[in-house]
Amino acid sequence: MKKFNIRKVLDGLKEVSSSTPSVQVGPQENHLIQETLQSDHFQLCKTVRHGFPYQPSSMAFDPVQKILAIGTQSGALRLFGRPGVECYCQHESGAAVIQLQFLINEGALVSALADDSVHLWNLRQKRPAILHSLKFSKERITFCHLPFQSKWLYIGTERGNIHLVNVESFMLSGYVIMWNKAIELSTKAHPGPVVHISDNPMDEGKLIIGFESGIVVMWDLKSKKADSRYTYDEAIHSVAWHHEGKQFICSHSDGTLTIWNIRGQGKPIQTITPHGKQPKDGKKPEPCKPILKVEYKTTRIGEPFMILSGGLSYDTVGRRPCLTVMHGKSTAVLEMDYPIVDFLTLCETPYANDFQEPYAVVVLLEKDLVVIDLAQNGYPIFENPYPLTIHESPVTCCEYFADCPVDLIPALYSVGSRQKRQGYSKKEWPISGGNWGQGTQSYPEIIITGHADGTVKFWDASAMMLQVLYKLKTAKVFDRNRSKEDKGSTETSDEDPFAIQIMAWCPESRMLCVAGVSANIIIYRFSKLEVTTEVVQLLEVRMQYELNDIESPDGGEPALPTPGASPQTSGPPSHPSTSSNNSDGGNMPCLKVRSTPLKQSAGYQVDLVVQLVWVSGEPPQQITSLALNSSYGLVVFGNSNGLAVVDYVQKTVVLNLGTVELYGSNDPYQRQPRSPRKTRQPSGGLCDINEGSATSEDRCKSPTSDHRDNSFSRSRSSSVTSIDKEAREAISSFHFSDTFARKGDSTLTPCLYVGTTLGTVLALSLTLPPAGEQRQLQPVILSPTGMLVRLKGSIMRMALLDSTGSMLPPAFEPWFEPNVTADGEEREKVRKRRPVSVSPSTSQDLNESQYAVVCSEKQAKVISLPSQTCIYKHSITEASFILRADVVQMSQGVSLACFCANGHIMTLSVPGLRPLMDVNYLPLTDMRIARTFCFTNLGQAMYLCSPTEVQRITYSQDTCENLQEMLGELFTPVETPEAPNRGFFKGLFGGGAQSLDREELFGEISSGKANRSLAQHIPGPGGLEGMKGAASGVVGDLARARIALDERGQKLGELDERTAAMMTSADSFSKHAHEMMLKCKDKKWYQL
Repeated sequence: MKKFNIRKVLDGLKEVSSSTPSVQVGPQENHLIQETLQSDHFQLCKTVRHGFPYQPSSMAFDPVQKILAIGTQSGALRLFGRPGVECYCQHESGAAVIQLQFLINEGALVSALADDSVHLWNLRQKRPAILHSLKFSKERITFCHLPFQSKWLYIGTERGNIHLVNVESFMLSGYVIMWNKAIELSTKAHPGPVVHISDNPMDEGKLIIGFESGIVVMWDLKSKKADSRYTYDEAIHSVAWHHEGKQFICSHSDGTLTIWNIRGQGKPIQTITPHGKQPKDGKKPEPCKPILKVEYKTTRIGEPFMILSGGLSYDTVGRRPCLTVMHGKSTAVLEMDYPIVDFLTLCETPYANDFQEPYAVVVLLEKDLVVIDLAQNGYPIFENPYPLTIHESPVTCCEYFADCPVDLIPALYSVGSRQKRQGYSKKEWPISGGNWGQGTQSYPEIIITGHADGTVKFWDASAMMLQVLYKLKTAKVFDRNRSKEDKGSTETSDEDPFAIQIMAWCPESRMLCVAGVSANIIIYRFSKLEVTTEVVQLLEVRMQYELNDIESPDGGEPALPTPGASPQTSGPPSHPSTSSNNSDGGNMPCLKVRSTPLKQSAGYQVDLVVQLVWVSGEPPQQITSLALNSSYGLVVFGNSNGLAVVDYVQKTVVLNLGTVELYGSNDPYQRQPRSPRKTRQPSGGLCDINEGSATSEDRCKSPTSDHRDNSFSRSRSSSVTSIDKEAREAISSFHFSDTFARKGDSTLTPCLYVGTTLGTVLALSLTLPPAGEQRQLQPVILSPTGMLVRLKGSIMRMALLDSTGSMLPPAFEPWFEPNVTADGEEREKVRKRRPVSVSPSTSQDLNESQYAVVCSEKQAKVISLPSQTCIYKHSITEASFILRADVVQMSQGVSLACFCANGHIMTLSVPGLRPLMDVNYLPLTDMRIARTFCFTNLGQAMYLCSPTEVQRITYSQDTCENLQEMLGELFTPVETPEAPNRGFFKGLFGGGAQSLDREELFGEISSGKANRSLAQHIPGPGGLEGMKGAASGVVGDLARARIALDERGQKLGELDERTAAMMTSADSFSKHAHEMMLKCKDKKWYQL
């Protein structure tokens, strides 16, 4: 079977999926099922994105709202509040976010991008939107600064100029600080780009400007000239103020820190090289790596903190990146696992002119987010409550389960809570803003991720959140006879012999089965008790054999295969780590199961290991399909050679058949035998190997290595005419069920449906011993019963419906505690319980039929059972192919959901196969998405949108309508802390913070109009809520409302006083008038 490559996917993108109507091919009157699902039950939209922001580039924090924002190199914006409150936004341009600035406590955020655009985001709505944008055309943006409670944004450029933008209107001011005015006239060289802008904490009229070349300028905004200049002969990376505004500190490219007095312009008052070796002869210390950022934070009691990144000595080769915390005479060097992108010190006050009182440091690393507690000795880190460890080891596969048993999440959380590390800070997580959503979606959801290091993680995905429940390390089952890699690096190695390839899980019985890339299968049982397993039980399975060395051009009959074998193809095996002489013809597995006792904690405990072995120097084929059934006690797996069925109750292999033998004498293909020595062709697997001369070393590549995105995990074939493909028919899917094993049967029997890559569905009848003791002793018998149906393309998914069209879930065994020892009788009672099926058809009458839904990568068919007639078929796509298909239970009925390689997501009614939804969702198909895309019940789906992030989507109209309620709120009304008191003497004699009327200075009246060609203003979409926010002016709403209330109160007070004065005046006038009347009453007119 030929391995397809990425070209096929890209070709498929050019085509749209076929909308061929379903064809009814059977008698209509016998299959009148009322389908309740309609097109208006479906709508596709993104819900939430979880995980660590991929390739982060910048960070900001709102100290009042307590919200963290992270920007990425692809223009994404991730906002984090309290655990469970997070939001994802995307800049349309996709340019890197170089800087973020919160409008503190205003519910707004400014983002500056590498394409020289600046954007204002409204965070007062559940889905933030852009209100304004400004695109610079003549100058490159290098630095932005927005003072607290100011509406004027300073923008520094590569040319060394500084422009001002009004964040309410997003219009440029005519006030510009030109680089040639800022530096001395005697300086001939250009000072370089602006790397820092900030105003003096005590005087808003004084602005400090840092140029890359080493020049720092104190600019007087009112007089429009430079007050002071500070020159150092090393490039500047960052500048930080002391809160009193008399000193500032610069970090330089030679690993030094310089501290300057604002009045002393000549030399710095102090030069520090935190990591430099001090020579004894008084010379300058040896240069170190650049200090990329420094922050200077003061405390009321005790010494100030100086926190910096970088600055290590050049001789510290191989040392991990460090954050240095200097506090008084102590210096703590905190090693990080990844390079530092940025860090922020969290302080008690948002005011720059007050004691800062730092309490934590947020460190953004390339692949992690770390928060350090500054208040505790030893600087412990906070336990991170966000689901940011999805990529701890690269994800190789995913499964998604909605509407799980209600006791499952508490059970997993209970065993998972014992795995937590110790030594975290005892304080509450400091990023605590926002409010949770009020959604009514309450069913349990679980996501399972398999990883390259053999880890399996269980996540609670209920209610739009994601939280790790439990972590299982499958590699513990095997001997690790290789040198341990550096734990600090999770970069994918060339070999990941423990990588998880496929997972099968039964939520009701809690049985778990994983297939690894080394052609191994591990079966786990769930237990709440700890146990020590003396010997890990192992089954070794041979699934390869030699054919006669024939090259028959006329397609002669194949040589009769030996039992348990099938046509040989040599595909990409895993690394055989047991010995180097792996091609000497011996039977050996790829991994060696440990021989020492294995202590197994509560949770998932290994029950059985199954390994495919090397045979005659040929590696075992990777496993392409896997299924388990807890009611039958069976696990089945298949590859390009055939399938094997394992009875995990009796720990035996009950069937090992080649694909050809499943057909028996009814094989529709004339297969041409090939010698495995002459044809070394890749088969199923996550790896992409060139045909022909693949060496054993080449074929041992990891499923997570860089070339994995050029192939797909299953071999595919859409043609049934190629002999070359037919000789490599692989098993692609399984389905266990109680159904009619043969055509015309009148009774339901346990069956196994087998789907192949050539589009055939074959049936196997199961004969199971009675439950209880007999199940332990008597063998399980499987017998092929022939071919059920053939479709075009590889079989993706199979499911069964009852006569009413309701889904028939496979029978399952309820979970029981496998390690009960105290009460043996009780355990036996539990074991002897008859496995149950929760299907609505357990009381089916004999004359009632079932429907088998079969979906291949090209089409879907519905087969009526037991007559085995095809009653509906639908061609889903012609030019492309399906990557994932699932038969899902919606609240209104059953549906077939498909994800196509051309990016379309489609749903079809079942059993009628009417197209209900077809959305061109993904413009490009990434192989990571293809490998991790999952549909589940109730209209939920997910995939890995980047190596570190999970994107969840819904195709349910109900969920889309309620999404606004389910999402959390980022902005919550919070009172801004009071400004620091100036004190009596400072108020009396001047001093304290000097304010500045920026409106008067930067407004159009005094500064004139800006150059129109410099930047273009672009109004943002903002959304409905955004327009409301824009109409009321998102910036300064609370402050303006408070001022307006104060003014209104003041005016009312003045009116009150004026009214009282008028009343007094009226009384006085009345009194005088009365007296005059009495005085003049008896006088004649001439006496007046």
